[in-house]
Amino acid sequence: MSALLAQEFCQLGHLVRVVTQPGEKNGEEFSFPVIRQPSVGKLFGLAKWCDVFWHNNLSMRTVWPALCLRKPVVITHQGSYCRQPAGFDLMLRFKHVVANHTTSVAISQFIASCFRARSIVIPNPYDARVFTVRSPALERANDLVFLGRLVSEKGLDILLESLGPLRSNGFRPRLTVVGAGPELSAMQKLTQKLGIQDQVSFVGPKRGAELAEILNRHQILVVPSRYDEPLGVVALEGIACGCVVVGSSGGGLPEAIGPCGVTFANGDAAGLATALETLLSQPNERARFAANAPTHLAQFLPAVIANRYLDLFRSKLQ
Repeated sequence: MSALLAQEFCQLGHLVRVVTQPGEKNGEEFSFPVIRQPSVGKLFGLAKWCDVFWHNNLSMRTVWPALCLRKPVVITHQGSYCRQPAGFDLMLRFKHVVANHTTSVAISQFIASCFRARSIVIPNPYDARVFTVRSPALERANDLVFLGRLVSEKGLDILLESLGPLRSNGFRPRLTVVGAGPELSAMQKLTQKLGIQDQVSFVGPKRGAELAEILNRHQILVVPSRYDEPLGVVALEGIACGCVVVGSSGGGLPEAIGPCGVTFANGDAAGLATALETLLSQPNERARFAANAPTHLAQFLPAVIANRYLDLFRSKLQ
């Protein structure tokens, strides 16, 4: 998200410096300087240089120079510290104090509700250059696709368990699992235990154009998160590639899905099976949801989100 928006800011004529704590490069080249693990002096100099110090998720190791220099600080909350402080969690308490006394942006209404002070809601964008419709609906030979890290909170087991009731009702949708993680072996064993190994393909992690191509070959993207997603850009990517989305109803995920899919209660495999059966058996319903995509996605385009941030930044300089 940071790279996507920084690129938009540059294209609109602004100077951008990106500070990140991870020191290693991942092979990507950017059109703006990336300062990795800056020294105290370098960080202080960058804070002095800038007009606005924007934090895409609050880092206490990085924000203090801007606060000391009384620079305009805008903090976007992505969700990692949005639970209410309890006990002696001093770092979490301190983050909430800072969040409640600076200009606060939340990526969803759900995240905004986690803070005492009012937050401006500006959602994350999706990469509209990569994720776009390439395959007509009639050419989508595959049924279901799951995209995410294979960890318990992403709920792949819930999706696998929902295929049993579908099979009992005469539906045998094929599922493509995109992703990797510590639960890969457990999920593969679960497919065997449930007797659905002939329906499920594990294809490993994919990204960029290769991922977009996979999404374009499927009808339904399933986001069965067990926990409350802060927003769910994966849903936007699926919608942009022509998928209808079925996702869990907690958190900010319904805001990302909008009128382009349906939701079910977190952790409810039976409810998920019902939602999938309805969509698999009613192509006209899938087409209706897909028709809503252009209007819904327009509010998440990178240029639109970048300009919303720039309007906010300008208001801090008046």
